[in-house]
Amino acid sequence: MREEDKAGIRELPLFREVSSETFQGLMATSYSQVFPPKLDLFGQGDRADFLHILIEGGVALHAQWNGRDAVMTLLRPVSSFILAACIRDMPYLMSARTLERSTIVMIPAVDLRAAIRRDGDLAAAVMFELAGSYRSMVRQSKNLKLRTARERLAAWLLAQAHRQGRVNSFLLPVEKRDLASYLGMTPESLSRALGGLKADGIALDGARVIITDWNRLAAVAAYDPLIDKLIDKWGEDT
Repeated sequence: MREEDKAGIRELPLFREVSSETFQGLMATSYSQVFPPKLDLFGQGDRADFLHILIEGGVALHAQWNGRDAVMTLLRPVSSFILAACIRDMPYLMSARTLERSTIVMIPAVDLRAAIRRDGDLAAAVMFELAGSYRSMVRQSKNLKLRTARERLAAWLLAQAHRQGRVNSFLLPVEKRDLASYLGMTPESLSRALGGLKADGIALDGARVIITDWNRLAAVAAYDPLIDKLIDKWGEDT
């Protein structure tokens, strides 16, 4: 594993406060691998053998039932995923696939559980991480149940622009069908919603979204700090 990858993992809240002995011990049994785009990393129902840490690229966590498939969350570096299944030593509830060429570090779940029993700081960090994941799940559930499809799309576009430094334009980081699934929409509904938002602050150039009026787009999304995980307001004057 590259030393720069270890440095990135060390900065994750999950490992930031643990002892050097604990961290180095986990890194000693872990390995890093580069995966091609659109590769299935594991399937729902598989045994949770590893904690995965995304170093480069992108990953979609998705679930299947009765012939249907839904994207549950979209991950970007540096982030860990499927922690709860590793802690409980239970099957994955979701499947994972790469969105693009991705570098992923895998920590054996059995070693992680042993380290948690030994290191109180790691146990506290795991508790904090799981609490954060629960709150993110509640936010997403509120977003899906309380907002219309158009409002959800507007909120996602604004959040994406903020994540990239409050840019006025950006390329969609995922395929439209994955974005539609994540937002609880059909691809056709997503296309219609994108077209409808042209009158409310966006322009489209292929896969590039251009925000032409922050305030109008923010008015559609109606920022709520109890749903949207952003530090600042979306619009300039709203």
